[in-house]
Amino acid sequence: MIWLTWRQFRLQFLVAASALSAVTAYLLISGFQLHNAYNNALAGCPNGGCSPLSQLTTQYQFPYYLGSGLVLLVPGLIGAFWGAPLIARELETGTHRLIWNQSISRTRWLAVKLLSIGLAAVVTTGLLSLLVSWFASPLDRINNNRFIPLLFGARGVVPLGYAAFAVALGTCAGLLIRRSVPAMAATLAVFAAVQVLMPLAARPHLESPVRGNVALTSEAIKSASLIGFTNGTGPTAAYVADLNVPGAWVLSGPEPVRTSSGQALTMATQPCAKVSDEATRDACLANADLHVTATYQPADRYWAFQWCETAIFLALTVGLTGFSAWWLRGRLA
Repeated sequence: MIWLTWRQFRLQFLVAASALSAVTAYLLISGFQLHNAYNNALAGCPNGGCSPLSQLTTQYQFPYYLGSGLVLLVPGLIGAFWGAPLIARELETGTHRLIWNQSISRTRWLAVKLLSIGLAAVVTTGLLSLLVSWFASPLDRINNNRFIPLLFGARGVVPLGYAAFAVALGTCAGLLIRRSVPAMAATLAVFAAVQVLMPLAARPHLESPVRGNVALTSEAIKSASLIGFTNGTGPTAAYVADLNVPGAWVLSGPEPVRTSSGQALTMATQPCAKVSDEATRDACLANADLHVTATYQPADRYWAFQWCETAIFLALTVGLTGFSAWWLRGRLA
């Protein structure tokens, strides 16, 4: 059975191996350059936050996001091109009548196929994720934002769960639809929907978020996408959007800036109203003992979230596999 699986899927395996080799070569060359540049910049800026380190994020932005995007995309492609044809191709060509009338049972046939292809999918995705994580590690340390959806799904153990789920999803789609191309399209559509829904609807609630005060330091003020004071034509209070809590996942939207006594900051109480220079004003605000009350997932929950989400996708994998085995054994003639 393993030899037969290799014969049937060797083209897909070879294409994946060739693509992985090309990506590996590109990321290895860029990665050694990035790591050397990071070490040199860090030597001249031991405390971080200086210009050479910040420039690395811009300089290597393309391979950084390309690699992360590939880790998210590859499981879906594997599910479509490996999982969907697994049963659908047999049903389309009619070879299932011969295969399932041999000495091997349908359940054992499906188990061998899924284990072989699923293991190959997990290994391929794991190697790509490991390579991308190594390449991106200097930029991850600079940005300190690995909770954002694009990076969270491309690091750690979560991609392994995605790969296993995608293969089981594709197999189930092929079994129900019975045609390879529509099953591939359905697999990609459902996998993409799950990838969107998970960080938006499920992941923020895996643990109850923390709500607490975050000091408006100079770093927090610089990273905020909106901080301003209006008078006459808009709200009189100061608001901060996209607040950056190092390593954490901020869930709340724009929040009012408050003083040390808890009062909302307004134009009348703004301590730096007469400062026109932006850098000087930011420094003034940073020394004014201001804070924002934000809702966030702390940085120390990162690995708990990784394992929890991986367990969810593995549970979905088991459920889809069990359904496919039941349908193949009892409902498919």
